[in-house]
Amino acid sequence: MRNDSDNLIVRLTFELALDVVSFSEKIRANNRFEMASQIFRSGTFIGANIREAQNAESKRDFIHKFKVSPKEADELEYWLKLCQSSEHYPNPDEKLLKNLKSVILIISKIISSSKKV
Repeated sequence: MRNDSDNLIVRLTFELALDVVSFSEKIRANNRFEMASQIFRSGTFIGANIREAQNAESKRDFIHKFKVSPKEADELEYWLKLCQSSEHYPNPDEKLLKNLKSVILIISKIISSSKKV
């Protein structure tokens, strides 16, 4: 069985996904199903793509799979900003936003480093 506990980005994106699940359930509890689904999908796909990249068949495949994650992260950030700006949705907590920013920075660094090697 694979052990990802030592892999920082796998661990961070998993923790981010857990926070996203909790926040999307908070929105779902207010009967805002569409927004909850958008947040859930984009927020959990980040880590799913990172995890998939761990089994890449080549360096090119690894980079390609990693490049999907920032797109999902950007989408998640968009939905969270909508929640912040709308009176109809709860505000995401600062921890979620901070962790998302950290994940985006780390993913960007991994992509740029992988291209250089």
